[in-house]
Amino acid sequence: MHVRQAANVFDLMEFFERRRAPATLAEIADALGWPRSSTFNLVGTIVEKGYLYEPRPRAGYYPTPRWLSLAQALAESEPLPEAALALVREIAAQTGETTALATISGVHALFLEVVESPHSVRYHARTGDRVPIHASSVGRALLVQLPEAQRTAIYRRIAFERFSDTTPMSPGSIERELSAGTERGFHQSSSEYIPDLAGVSLPLPGSSRQLSVVVAGPTSRCLEIRPATAAIMIRARGRHFGTALGQTA
Repeated sequence: MHVRQAANVFDLMEFFERRRAPATLAEIADALGWPRSSTFNLVGTIVEKGYLYEPRPRAGYYPTPRWLSLAQALAESEPLPEAALALVREIAAQTGETTALATISGVHALFLEVVESPHSVRYHARTGDRVPIHASSVGRALLVQLPEAQRTAIYRRIAFERFSDTTPMSPGSIERELSAGTERGFHQSSSEYIPDLAGVSLPLPGSSRQLSVVVAGPTSRCLEIRPATAAIMIRARGRHFGTALGQTA
């Protein structure tokens, strides 16, 4: 289900994230392709709620600090494990590739924390991005932590869209990938969802929620070194989560 009015609010906030400056109603409407009347109504409602204001009269609107206060309060109520955040930072520094922490969101893996690679050619990802849980190494590193009954329930909801020739297209193919990943000691992918992208992932057991960490980058740089990348990740996971967890994949 996609509720357009709700999506528009987040599109507006992402617009300001890119713009980093106030914008008039006309500028917002033109940038987002919205009718002027709809823009007026949405912006007016958000202003009334205290989340937008005019820093200078008639110079345009900008988000208020209330967004930051709300985000901080939410994060403090359900904080991410510090060990997981430190792990992401360490792996990103050691591999030089985009590294992310993910959890399950329906039939997707949702990125909770992302450290992007400094390379000009890299996997561009942001916190809040989602990838199909079955067509990504990071998703399978989450699935492997679930009991079979829960995995089966998720499989029933997957549309099994073919993104590439390497996309798993059935519950059986996913289960075989999970078994192979467990035997290998890490989960991997090659262009299953995003073309020319190679990924290596590990589950992070021990939390109250399913978490996994992924390193991803262009196949030209990352495909052949996946075992070496996994070795770096496993050693780092052992340092942050204990050596016993370093055996689990």
